Amino acid sequence: MQFITNNLAESLFVTGLILLVIEVAVLGFSTFVLFFVGLAAMATGVLLYFGVVPDSILSAFFSTGVITVIAAAVLWRPLKRMQSDVSPKKAQGDLVGHQFILQESVSPTKAVTYHYSGVNWKLICTLPIEAGTRVEVIDAEVGAFHIKIVES
Repeated sequence: MQFITNNLAESLFVTGLILLVIEVAVLGFSTFVLFFVGLAAMATGVLLYFGVVPDSILSAFFSTGVITVIAAAVLWRPLKRMQSDVSPKKAQGDLVGHQFILQESVSPTKAVTYHYSGVNWKLICTLPIEAGTRVEVIDAEVGAFHIKIVES
């Protein structure tokens, strides 16, 4: 404990850095609480280092709390907006674009499976497709291929 109080500025800076790493790496920046506290702890550490804030635990905690509230008030909306600006475009996997010839007929009401890469995939289509037709995977879900006829 004496080491922390003797090196309060450095201890707060390192604690803030650890909180930021936990927020980003472990929690995936999903909650902003550790981000705000970590940012405030690092800022307080810098202020203590340069002598702007008195070198005491009480003033360090008070400064950290005030900076946390200010950071939350200023950064909350921009960070929430950044979190909501997610591209609606689905990621395209390696399975999309795979072409093969149907061994049996498939339709929206008839469940057919296709064995590929060690997995039995359920084939899903919007129109009936006859056996022997070349088809292409247009979307892949867990255990299911959405297929369409390949135009020659």
